[in-house]
Amino acid sequence: MIYFISLSAIFLVMVFIGIFNQKVDWGHPVMNWLDGWNRFCCRWYHGLAIGKIKLPNGPLLLISNHYSGLDPFLLIAACDRPLRFLIAKEEYERPFLNKMFKLAGCIPVDRLGRVEAAFREALKNLKQGEVVALFPHGKIHLADEEFKPLKKGVFKLAALSKSDIHPFHIQGVSMQGTVVSSVFVPGRVKISPLKVYSAQEVQDPLIQHQLACELLGLPEEPQ
Repeated sequence: MIYFISLSAIFLVMVFIGIFNQKVDWGHPVMNWLDGWNRFCCRWYHGLAIGKIKLPNGPLLLISNHYSGLDPFLLIAACDRPLRFLIAKEEYERPFLNKMFKLAGCIPVDRLGRVEAAFREALKNLKQGEVVALFPHGKIHLADEEFKPLKKGVFKLAALSKSDIHPFHIQGVSMQGTVVSSVFVPGRVKISPLKVYSAQEVQDPLIQHQLACELLGLPEEPQ
């Protein structure tokens, strides 16, 4: 009986934490509960200030540097709107996680094949007024690695949807460069908003280079 009562109490506490900390309506009760737990963990385990990013209404592209596997969870926890992430197809199709990715409205990208389907889906989401989030370096890329330009797809999406680009810089993540370890090692994370660029501005190659430097927290270097 004591064992049953203890399990019931733990279950109720877990339900309460998810419901109490949920800030965004994902359109599904399970995702709403997970939203609460994600915000709870990012705040108390990784030191992130929750709900500090107030995104405007309407379609927009959210981009950031990509230091670890924790990054998308941090951005979701910090924002006040659902984020529709572009993620690698092989990650999207992982057993047990695929259902969650679908409920979250993630968009799978076949990095080894044709990306047109993902591009069309992202454009559809933007035209419906959603926030599409992506890491424009294409994969985990640290500031001390060889400089890489941003993928051109983000600028094409901005042009076709006439959406502003809202960039952010993530810092303070432990175990940078890892996918799994960064999730379990506590840190002191800060997410800083950068200058917002219009769809027209980011068609300039000089602005694209400047944005790539800003995302990594680097001084602008000659191309």
